Amino acid sequence: MTGGRIERDGIGLHYDEAGSGPPVLFGHGLGADATQVAEIYPAVPATRRITLACRAHGQSDVGPVGALSISTFADDLAFVADQLGVRRAVVGGISMGAAVALRLAVRRPELASGLILARPAWLFGRAPANMQPYAMVGELLAGRDRQAARAAFEGSAVASRLARVAPDNLASLRTFFERPSPAITAALLIAIASDGPGVDEAEARGLAIPVLVIGHDDDLVHPLAYARRLAAIIPGARLVQITSKVVHRGRYVSEFRSALAAFLTDIL
Repeated sequence: MTGGRIERDGIGLHYDEAGSGPPVLFGHGLGADATQVAEIYPAVPATRRITLACRAHGQSDVGPVGALSISTFADDLAFVADQLGVRRAVVGGISMGAAVALRLAVRRPELASGLILARPAWLFGRAPANMQPYAMVGELLAGRDRQAARAAFEGSAVASRLARVAPDNLASLRTFFERPSPAITAALLIAIASDGPGVDEAEARGLAIPVLVIGHDDDLVHPLAYARRLAAIIPGARLVQITSKVVHRGRYVSEFRSALAAFLTDIL
């Protein structure tokens, strides 16, 4: 895997690139990076997989915190694709990356030849209830020192519920207390948890490209009902339900790769 850096309006954007073949722009989730994508991405069929580290993630710059949004991330991805000479690509992503991909597919239809929505955390509205644990962590980090914020979160009813029914979500949220800049992390979490893809249902129904939707149970942040709803709305979308990480991480990875491989093989 190789990487590069492209500047947009003075803000450095880092991307990772692996393989050769038809381009696939595949995004990470909130707080993650290209390693999350590399774990589940198949070796076959051969593709040129490009993963942009969104602002305030990985090696990309933060830029103005007021610009942290799904729309900015989608615009950044389109800009990087243009700079890399990618004129047509499959676009996709996990969680936040799926929201970015959905926005890009609707706003830049000439760029998107296919769409992959994996573990979607949004439908169409802003600030969905399932993202409120992220907003809570952001608000705690914004108002207290790191240790006090962590203690308040661990003692909350939200953390208790996640420990019972969605421990993988809880593990993900705990990582935000370890990030190097609590202030930037707080701004990022509050901004994205209160955001949305900026796409309405009618626009989703108007998509005329192959679409894969991946979901699983045992996840409060990425409800399986969201995956099912998106697959029902988007014409011809293919829904694949995989094993959750909570049940068996090895099967989660294997089934995720298999779903991507089958879809990409069919459309490329």
